Amino acid sequence: MMPGKNPHEEPALFTSLDSIADLLRNNPIVRGIKENPVVEDVTRWGRASAMWPMTFGLACCAIEMIAAGCSRYDTDRFGIVFRASPRQSDVMVVAGTMTKKIAPAVKRLYDQMSEPRWVIAMGGCASAGGPYNTYSVVQGTDLVIPVDVYVPGCPPRPDALMFGFLQLMEKIKKEKPFVLDQRKISL
Repeated sequence: MMPGKNPHEEPALFTSLDSIADLLRNNPIVRGIKENPVVEDVTRWGRASAMWPMTFGLACCAIEMIAAGCSRYDTDRFGIVFRASPRQSDVMVVAGTMTKKIAPAVKRLYDQMSEPRWVIAMGGCASAGGPYNTYSVVQGTDLVIPVDVYVPGCPPRPDALMFGFLQLMEKIKKEKPFVLDQRKISL
């Protein structure tokens, strides 16, 4: 083989997802792109500027989350567009009291979201169980799924949720853009 020549120049036969993943994993051009700081900066900017949270409310905090998407607070100007499907979402806003009965459904929806994905726990109930210290209430969303940003309040105002989104944007801008490699997730 000639030096500097791409070993994957000849046509590749993609018969399965594994063959595509192997080609991407072993390609020196892809490895060089991943190590480029400009590509990292553009990827981080794109992820932070286009968050798609899932419309998912459990209790009274959901009303405040809905208000954040309305014209007065206008999440669209930040690139935050609410989606109805977990497969189209990259942010889950757990808004309200999570009971032990709904916790498996929350976990299932979180697992259906594609990587990279983030979670915002909105309100005192989602953060730590709120005033409901009972057998039926999960005492914090982080006991079921990992949480990235906590928004305090009972219920928190829409501008508090907007601040939570801004905090999540700052977190995304600081993390490594190739999150699958960072989290040791293989295709």
